[in-house]
Amino acid sequence: MPSFVITEKCDGCKGGDKTACMYICPNDLMVLEPNTMKAYNQEPDQCWECFSCVKICPTQAIEVRGYSDFVPLGSSIYPMLGTEDVMWTCKFRNGQVKRFKFPIRTTPEGDANAYEDLKGKDLESDLLATEEADGYQVPKPQATV
Repeated sequence: MPSFVITEKCDGCKGGDKTACMYICPNDLMVLEPNTMKAYNQEPDQCWECFSCVKICPTQAIEVRGYSDFVPLGSSIYPMLGTEDVMWTCKFRNGQVKRFKFPIRTTPEGDANAYEDLKGKDLESDLLATEEADGYQVPKPQATV
């Protein structure tokens, strides 16, 4: 289910011309309604359900139904963004509440180097980047002419 805004909670990020959800949405779906100054998803069919807007919303006014592999039907999931982690609160239909904490990336934007850990690795081998050969040398495929 795509993101939707609870208008009673939305403060339009306090009157700016661009809300946090507008800034973060990778598909540019979140817009500000000029009369009410509340955000909304202009094309729900195009929503990727990436949870970016849900995590960044300072008033927790945006919801997306959680994926069934971690949130059963009828449950709700709420993130609370901290400086070093995201705390997910899952409220089940029976009233049970569970919380999960996951660290967030603290690398400054543009400084991440995905290939740093691959220095000295054989990128042509059949092994994954995190696998070691354990003394066994994987033969390289021979070109046939």
